[in-house]
Amino acid sequence: MTQQVLVLPGDGIGPEITAEAVKVLEALKVSDGLDIDMTEDLVGGAAYDVHGVPLADETMDKAKAADAVLLGAVGGYKWESLDISVRPEKGLLRLRSEMELFANLRPAFLYPQLASASTLKPEVVAGLDILIVRELTGGIYFGQPRGIRTLENGERQGFNTYVYSESEIKRIAHVAFQAAMKRNKKLTSVDKANVLEVTELWREIVDDVAKEYPEVEVKHMYVDNAAMQLVLNPKQFDVMVTGNMFGDILSDEASMLTGSIGMLASASLDANNKGMYEPSHGSAPDIAGQNKANPLATILSAAMMLRYSLGREDLAEKIENAVGKVLDQGLRTGDIYSDGDKLVTCSEMGDAVVAAL
Repeated sequence: MTQQVLVLPGDGIGPEITAEAVKVLEALKVSDGLDIDMTEDLVGGAAYDVHGVPLADETMDKAKAADAVLLGAVGGYKWESLDISVRPEKGLLRLRSEMELFANLRPAFLYPQLASASTLKPEVVAGLDILIVRELTGGIYFGQPRGIRTLENGERQGFNTYVYSESEIKRIAHVAFQAAMKRNKKLTSVDKANVLEVTELWREIVDDVAKEYPEVEVKHMYVDNAAMQLVLNPKQFDVMVTGNMFGDILSDEASMLTGSIGMLASASLDANNKGMYEPSHGSAPDIAGQNKANPLATILSAAMMLRYSLGREDLAEKIENAVGKVLDQGLRTGDIYSDGDKLVTCSEMGDAVVAAL
């Protein structure tokens, strides 16, 4: 049966990078009989400009009906002055919330060809392969009450609520432990249990879930130490699991160990492995429309989509191997370029991946 994929290019470089991922998927339809139907719609600032909201109800319905969603990026300078309720990022948060995409998988994998592109010494990052499992629909980003209020003395005060329920922690812990079982059976849970009661509960529940996975070695680490250890000795980590805010920060830090956030894919999954797939980077409005962006993170996100939601592990591996071949050829976009490499455009990189397939 034909599987339905909703493509949401979004803002900034989003349309450019998703076009290259679509190009790769179209090539697989021809060469390998990939049976998918791709339709496109608006999200973020692009949706606001047309509909007055960052995600139309009709688009939300399409996302729920699809087998998977492939997203580019949202946001940009143009919409920064909008009220927070209709900023582009709200469209992304709504997708995550209403699709119940609670598990965000962010692999930080260093292709050996790019060891010199990292700002850390090659011997520190060579062989790096970390999977960060981030809880995506709870925590301080979604907690209520929240807002800005005026106190009796006339001073304004901003407030947010950091809250996690036992069930929310359990389900993300199970995702992380199951991932660890398929990898090196090592799990680091990141919290701030010395000062935050929410993460004191987090630690307690992770330990409870750990009893169901006796083969997995579990460590707990405070988030400030984890941030330091990612730079000091990143290869000590295999799977990391943490809450929404900490995961947001640590996954971006981990991405730079690999040389460029332009290389890092991500998957956001529900309880049935239906998901939304997007690069870990933002919309980069400073280079939008210039054909300079690195499309590899989006292409690798399409590979994750094939693996987790569409049941085509074979084609996921085929894309990943093709990316490796392209890097072997010395082809680089500007973010991973160094002397001696061949500088290519966004579309040229996509063409090269298709050729390598």
